[in-house]
Amino acid sequence: MDIGKLEKLLHGVRLGRISVEKALGQLKSLPFEDLGFARVDHHRSLRKGFPEVIWGEGKSPDQILLIMRQLKAKGQNILITRLDEAKAKSIQKAFPKSTYHRQARVLTYLTHSVSPRGRGKILVVTAGTTDIPVAEEAAVTARLMGNEVETLYDVGVAGIHRLLSEKKSLEEAQVLIVVAGMEGALPSVVGGLVDRPVIAVPTSVGYGTSFGGVAALLAMLNSCASGVAVVNIDNGFGAGYIASLINRK
Repeated sequence: MDIGKLEKLLHGVRLGRISVEKALGQLKSLPFEDLGFARVDHHRSLRKGFPEVIWGEGKSPDQILLIMRQLKAKGQNILITRLDEAKAKSIQKAFPKSTYHRQARVLTYLTHSVSPRGRGKILVVTAGTTDIPVAEEAAVTARLMGNEVETLYDVGVAGIHRLLSEKKSLEEAQVLIVVAGMEGALPSVVGGLVDRPVIAVPTSVGYGTSFGGVAALLAMLNSCASGVAVVNIDNGFGAGYIASLINRK
C-alpha cells in the first residue's frame, strides 16, 4: 500500500463510504506479511515511496510467485531482479501480462500505470557493449520508479571522441549513471565534464587482473572527479534506485 492508497482509504472511512471493519481488513497485513520463508514488507512503499523488490536469484519459481501474489493483492507494482530466463518463463505462465527484460534479467508486472516522479532526465552511460546488461538493470529500475530515462552506450575512454560528441546529452541529464568494467575510468571522465551527480557502477567485465570488477571498483572509489558516488560491482538496480531518489520532485 502506498501513501496515495492509504489516504484514499482513510478519506473513505471519514466520509462513511468504507466501514472500519473493511479498512482494518486492508490494513491488517501492515507492516509485513509472514509467508514462512519470507516476510513481505508491505509497509515499504509508505516508508520509501517504492514497494519491496524481489531478488530472483536463489528463490524457486513457487516462492517468487507467492510473494508476487501478495504484492499484487496490495496493488503494488512488482520488480524482480536477477531472474534467469527459465524462471521467467515459469512465472509468466501465472502472470502473462508481466514483462521480462532479457538483457537486464529483470521482470516487471504493473498493477497500475507508473506516475511520473522525476524532476529531470536520468542518463545511463556505458563504457562498452558488454556493460549493457548492468546498465539495462539500472534503466528498467529507474523507469519503473517514474523517471524519464535515456541511454548512451559504448562511449568508453578507448575512443573518447565518442563520448565528447554526446556532450549535450550529458549536460541535459539531471543524474547520470555511468557503467564500466576493465579499468573503470569512464565515471571520472564524465564527472569532470558535468555539474550533476554521477553514480558509478563497476562491472565484472575484464581480463584476469580486473579481479571480477574489483579493479574498476577501486578505480571509481579513487576518482579525482568531484560528485562521483559508487555502488557495488554489477549493481545496476542499486544505481537506478539511488538515481531515482536524487531525481524525485
